[in-house]
Amino acid sequence: MTKILKKISVPLISLIFLLNMSSAGMADTTVSAEVGFIFNTLLFLICGFLVMFMAAGFAMLESGMVTSKSVSVICAKNIGLFSIAGIMFWMVGYNLAYGIPEGGYIGQFIPWSDSSAIDTGYSDGSDWYFQMVFCATTVSIVSGTMAERIKLWPFFVFAAILSGIIYPIVMGWQWGGGWLAELGFSDFAGSTLVHSTGGAAALAGAIIIGPRLGRFTKTGAPAPLKPFAASSIPLVTIGVFILWLGWFGFNGGSQLAMGTAADAIAVSTIFINTFLAGAGGVLGAAVITRLHFGKTDVVQMLNGCIGGLVAITAEPLAPSPFAAILIGAVGGLIVVYGTKLLFSLQIDDVVGAVPAHLFAGIWGTLVVPVTNSEAVFSSQLIGVLSVNIFVFIVAYIIFSIMKATIGLRLSKEGETKGTDVTETGVIAYAIRD
Repeated sequence: MTKILKKISVPLISLIFLLNMSSAGMADTTVSAEVGFIFNTLLFLICGFLVMFMAAGFAMLESGMVTSKSVSVICAKNIGLFSIAGIMFWMVGYNLAYGIPEGGYIGQFIPWSDSSAIDTGYSDGSDWYFQMVFCATTVSIVSGTMAERIKLWPFFVFAAILSGIIYPIVMGWQWGGGWLAELGFSDFAGSTLVHSTGGAAALAGAIIIGPRLGRFTKTGAPAPLKPFAASSIPLVTIGVFILWLGWFGFNGGSQLAMGTAADAIAVSTIFINTFLAGAGGVLGAAVITRLHFGKTDVVQMLNGCIGGLVAITAEPLAPSPFAAILIGAVGGLIVVYGTKLLFSLQIDDVVGAVPAHLFAGIWGTLVVPVTNSEAVFSSQLIGVLSVNIFVFIVAYIIFSIMKATIGLRLSKEGETKGTDVTETGVIAYAIRD
């Protein structure tokens, strides 16, 4: 037995020694270009799947927030806008953003085509898919704000313009190497480029189309809740949880690489900060509604979560966990008081998208220099102003032209009956006697 153990022990010890040497050596090496290409591509695809699932979250959130007579149209709008955005981003959007000259303002009006090569670091198709779902997210923000009084097909027309032209232009200013990138503007995953863009367009649309019939009293206060009660708070809650899940893909995928240990650690840090900011937004809204209004408003808690997530999106890697909570909590407060501001201006935002995406997006972008020393406040301010002013003015002009030509708003009779009856003929909830 002793002889057998000796024969086994010598080669076994040698093997362990070699494995330890190999492991030590591996710590100093990186993966091959092809393996890095695979991991980076996989990151884009998996995170893109998560971001696409946010479309279900938006559909549920909006369906729950509108009245029961407008749910089917919300479903039609959400699946329609996603299809339109995908086609438009293939036809012109991608190259309008990425075909931009260095330091320039606008790219090329040509369709996307695949030219993948290992030395690019990832598959072109995975990048197109990842960027496309960001584009569709931008359009989703507009859908809920103008709900219950906008006609379906005029909305689809605007969705095509926003996804094919407006969003790609501002996206290219930063992520395509345009003039904002040259200026030093920093927006990691799109607090301004995605969320404020959608929010600014939504605000323009809400102003042009006006509030729902009877939404505000003659004194300017919001009308009693009953005629405008949300159809399903549980559905809104599920929608927000889906959006929260999708945000890990939104922010995590924006690291744009997974081929090194440093990238993997960065993605993990982004996940943590993204979660904490959303939690901060929930609690910030919960505390302030209880203290200020006397009741804990669940709708504001849900929108506060989104506001916190939007706020951290501009820089989810650099903040400490505590800073992420604070950034998200302020985002939640902004949602509460932003909603109150819109009420005072008699602007009817059905789902609260403007406070959650536009206002919280501005906050998140401007606070980046606090945690990221490479960012400069002046550049952040210029980026916020240029993107939001450009998008608001262009959207305002487009909605005004549509209102004067093809029409935007349902008739009074149609709005009273509900958009489900007048636009789709499909009733989401049967009316019981």
